[in-house]
Amino acid sequence: MRTANDAAGVTAELAAVPAHERVALVDPRFVGHVHTLRLALTDPRFPAAAVRGALSVQPEARTALARAVTAAAATARISGSGGGAPTAAPARALGPAESLERETAPTGVPATVPGRAGQARPSLGSAPRPGVDAGGGDAGAASNADAAAHASGEYAESRSRTRPSGTAAAPGAHSRVDDLAAALDAEGVPVHRPELGVLVAAVPADALSRAKAQDAVDAVDDERVRLRSAVKSRDGFFTTFCISPYSRYIARWCARRGLTPNQVTTASLLTALIAAACAATGTRPGFVSAGVLLIASFVLDCTDGQLARYSLQYSTLGAWLDATFDRAKEYAYYAGLALGAARADGDDVWALALGAMVLQTCRHVVDFAFNEANHDATGNTSPTAALSGRLDSVGWTVWVRRMIVLPIGERWAMIAVLTAFTTPRITFYVLLVGCALAACYTTAGRVLRSLTRRAERTDRAAHALAELADTGPLAELVAKAAPRGPSSYLAPLSAALGAAAVLAGTAAAGFGSWVPVGCAVLYAVLAGVAVAAPLKGPLDWLVPPLFRAAEYGVILILAACSEVNGALPAAFGLIAAVAYHHYDTVYRIRGGTGAPPHLLVRAIGGHEGRTVAVTAAAALLHHRNQGFTIALTALAAALALAVLTESIRFWVSSGAPAVHDETGEPA
Repeated sequence: MRTANDAAGVTAELAAVPAHERVALVDPRFVGHVHTLRLALTDPRFPAAAVRGALSVQPEARTALARAVTAAAATARISGSGGGAPTAAPARALGPAESLERETAPTGVPATVPGRAGQARPSLGSAPRPGVDAGGGDAGAASNADAAAHASGEYAESRSRTRPSGTAAAPGAHSRVDDLAAALDAEGVPVHRPELGVLVAAVPADALSRAKAQDAVDAVDDERVRLRSAVKSRDGFFTTFCISPYSRYIARWCARRGLTPNQVTTASLLTALIAAACAATGTRPGFVSAGVLLIASFVLDCTDGQLARYSLQYSTLGAWLDATFDRAKEYAYYAGLALGAARADGDDVWALALGAMVLQTCRHVVDFAFNEANHDATGNTSPTAALSGRLDSVGWTVWVRRMIVLPIGERWAMIAVLTAFTTPRITFYVLLVGCALAACYTTAGRVLRSLTRRAERTDRAAHALAELADTGPLAELVAKAAPRGPSSYLAPLSAALGAAAVLAGTAAAGFGSWVPVGCAVLYAVLAGVAVAAPLKGPLDWLVPPLFRAAEYGVILILAACSEVNGALPAAFGLIAAVAYHHYDTVYRIRGGTGAPPHLLVRAIGGHEGRTVAVTAAAALLHHRNQGFTIALTALAAALALAVLTESIRFWVSSGAPAVHDETGEPA
């Protein structure tokens, strides 16, 4: 922690901090909660963040900050105000190893902080309790991409936001730190300003104002707010009332012992894999143990995000782990149930396990595609959306509608209970029926919204849908050969006709026929027509999920009809590899970096190319024992190697984004 007496001193202190490190500036007259400073100074996801009297800047915004400080120094020289003027508070620079507990600054944040010489240090109420890692550990080595939803009981609807330049600051003494934040805004550097709710951040102008601010600090227990803020403001019924009331305390326990969200995420995965292994034993004790461990895995799954929000630990690696492990856990558990059913009484439920994975993945693609198509649409109005908003004012309807969609908490609880007390076949039957009803409910509602709203879709949304489509070289050739102008419903109609043709043809002709190959070629042609023009129609968001249903459905039908030993497990592995690629695409788009490299998409054939390849393998190898199984296994291995190599390279690279998911939407 270092002190600078004027803008020139701040410039010198900034220059002393290595360019690759984050810096923070705090007015020494600052009065507020410790957690307020955590929110402003320790969150690594934003180029700049600020509250009243405090500012932090990431390396990418250091140049803009230096320019702002230089301009402030020039202004001070011209006006003759100098460092001792009341309008210019000198600065203190935080050393890299300083603790927020000791110096009211976050761990690992080198910084320069303006303030006036001789001023008292920032006054902080509700200081961290002994043992709490107030700085959240190494902010760059965190694990979860969840955003810090700074919502609590007092401000349940608050959201993080970026305040535009020119917005008035809270009343109080003039602070040069706030001037610098405004200058960054003016330069186009987005300054994240977290909603504080009942938390206090003030720069008092006199002793009376300081006393009032201190009283406001003392009136609020920021540790309670911090615990509430660790929980998403919008989650499912089971998670909200059966998990979060105690998992937040587990998160705090983990923070006090230096555990990172990455470690908790990994523990959740390992617990789920052990649960799947227990289910694979095929014994009643194994099924009961599997159900208990699956719930324990979900508790840890909630804890990792809460730990990230509690300690403000976020990282790109954590984003990747959190985005993929949930699916890996659930689908591995399906495989464990299928193995357990075969071992228990010879019951073959692989087709049901595969169907559950296909249905769940298609549900997610519907969610992702609809949100990408509409989240930045202009003129976005709909009577259906208005009705939904009115229903939100009736408390019980909110919970009923959240439960109807069978989010991850309710779904995993149902699977765990059914596993413990029934059979794998019954578990899959109930799961398939529940997910099908939820899919019908959500998709029908979104179709109604799309048909009744008048909105202009953006080029960015159309590009995102095109990337989600996962188009390969065959459909691209058709799209180039048959360009078309914008049409309201041609894209989803072409995709629906292609999907219906290939699914119906495959189901009717069965395994070993060349009819599915012809249907797959027709599907590739219609898929090319669907993506020939920008996807800006009201229902164009249906195109990606229709493609997913067609590709996955064909693999499922052929494997189920083949009656070849091992074909269904091999198909399970193939769809798992392809689904991983599609989830990876989704989270890259949500992170703002676009889809995987087009070279990779072309190399793995695109959805239509893989569909043609699988149908051709079934026709060519139907007379060979295990030939189809070997082909599916080889294709699955090749795809998994290609997509995992690229995905790991991307997500562990320094340029990969942290994916934020604070909506609480079903997963």
